[in-house]
Amino acid sequence: MTLLTADQITAADDRSWEDVTVPEWNGTVRVLALSGTDRNAYQASLVVLGPNGSVQRMNLADQSARLLAKSLVGEDFQRLFTDRDVKALGAKNGAVLHRLFEVAQRLSALRKEDVEAKAGNSGAAPSGASTTD
Repeated sequence: MTLLTADQITAADDRSWEDVTVPEWNGTVRVLALSGTDRNAYQASLVVLGPNGSVQRMNLADQSARLLAKSLVGEDFQRLFTDRDVKALGAKNGAVLHRLFEVAQRLSALRKEDVEAKAGNSGAAPSGASTTD
């Protein structure tokens, strides 16, 4: 087995997308799987930490619009909405947002069943030499 190099990993085109027809908007949108950085930022936006660093409460306000702002892209795969556009996006039809939210969740493995499947499928790590920098 040949191990990948850092250049090969960063050059790999590994993000999936799905074009979704939205009749209510008279067109089609492209939903792109989140990058690791965007996924972490989205997940972090869902919690409010208390003064001691523990989770104080969940922040579900505009949850769908926050995810979609990071996931909806144009033909050039550039985001259509910035984080500042979340309120405007959140004002759109809730049923449409929910449908697109479900696609974005699935593509980025954010659904409960995706997390559970990964946890259930993770076996023991193979033993071998380990190095750290």
